[in-house]
Amino acid sequence: MTNPVTVAVLRGEAVESRHRGAISIVDAAGKTVFSLGDVEKPIFPRSAIKALQALPLVESGIADRFGLTAQEISLACSSHSGEPIHVETALSMLKKAGKDADCLECGAHWPVSGKAERELAASGEKPSALHNNCSGKHSGFICLSCGLDEDPKGYIGANHRVQREIRAAGEEMTGFTYLDAFAGIDGCSIPTYAVPLKALALGFARFGTGYGLDKKRAEAAQRIREAVAQYPLLVAGTGRFDTDVMNLFGARLFMKTGAEGVYCATMPEQGLGIAVKCDDGEGRAAQVILGAIVQHFLPMSETEHDSFAKLAEPVLRNWNGIEVGRLRSVLDFTKTS
Repeated sequence: MTNPVTVAVLRGEAVESRHRGAISIVDAAGKTVFSLGDVEKPIFPRSAIKALQALPLVESGIADRFGLTAQEISLACSSHSGEPIHVETALSMLKKAGKDADCLECGAHWPVSGKAERELAASGEKPSALHNNCSGKHSGFICLSCGLDEDPKGYIGANHRVQREIRAAGEEMTGFTYLDAFAGIDGCSIPTYAVPLKALALGFARFGTGYGLDKKRAEAAQRIREAVAQYPLLVAGTGRFDTDVMNLFGARLFMKTGAEGVYCATMPEQGLGIAVKCDDGEGRAAQVILGAIVQHFLPMSETEHDSFAKLAEPVLRNWNGIEVGRLRSVLDFTKTS
């Protein structure tokens, strides 16, 4: 099945490029609200499901046992920019579990934030695993491991109890049994499993509403959503789409980007779960698709609409700052495949 064009890239008023993709929007009972493209094909959600991966940490009571703050819970769901606040918060999480950065098994890379990267380089220091965009998630994994009285060493392995707990939570939330035939290794070295978009959308509808979840899990999901809504800077970073949009809408919208053109989101008040995948892996296209979905399904004031339009409809500029084009959604929500 060839997925339809979802985003057009304009140079001037002419279409220069096109992005294809698939979209699934469902309610918490699994009823399709909007569907486009192949939503049954398993895709790797990557970092878009970090909030689901944080559920065992919160619902087990381990987050409370270690006194994790709302900022730290938000960071546990993050693909952060490596700014000082992100590094300091990850280290704080590790210290509460009696560990340090040497326990992190996510690998090191320079901060995603250009400013943070330049400042780190100017200081003469090299990046550590704390600067890895996944260090918050991994710090949460280490807290979970210690709280379960498990040695965190090797926590990235598929057979470690931490990864078994996370896999079970993901399967229960999405209603899809993860298959080893559709397994891979994520950028931060943990296992990643391909899941159909429709199942991912269902998982996020449940995450947003608590529908079909037991009391502990529903409360954990709500707590995670509230933490991210309260501290959106921790889940992404300065000037990042996720941070800016959730700062605008608060708890009315939870969204999380993933590598290779994936986005997952939930609108709790509307009871909707959303999953998006761009065929070419372009994050810029996934952002525009999600923006179009939010504009259509999330009620907003005129002021909110104006502010959001600037985020959802990116302008393209050249090196002189001259506007040369823009990205535009070509979605028609009156039609569904």
